[in-house]
Amino acid sequence: MAIIITDACINCGACEPECPNTAIYEGAEDWRYQDGTSLNGDVVLPSGTAVNAETFQEPISDEFYYIAPDKCTECKGFHEEPQCAAVCPVDCCVPDEDRVETEEELLAKQRFLHQE
Repeated sequence: MAIIITDACINCGACEPECPNTAIYEGAEDWRYQDGTSLNGDVVLPSGTAVNAETFQEPISDEFYYIAPDKCTECKGFHEEPQCAAVCPVDCCVPDEDRVETEEELLAKQRFLHQE
């Protein structure tokens, strides 16, 4: 499952540089699929959704840091544990119970985001 940042976030920013997928953004900041990935132009996400990787997306939160769920792999393929959760001083980076993904799905997403 993807990780989410709860409203307990204190906006310290410790999580953002730790994300190997550049999936974490400051509140109210637009985001793109191409940020920190090898995606460019029109792509079809593993979920089946067609997007343009270069197009800015609306912020998921206006108040605190957030994680773009289609880019979150729980650090699979990079680290043993989600790095955002490991560095968060208030433990607000938690599994998203509404977005359950298997380890195989997360690894496939990681390969998709970082195609060579």
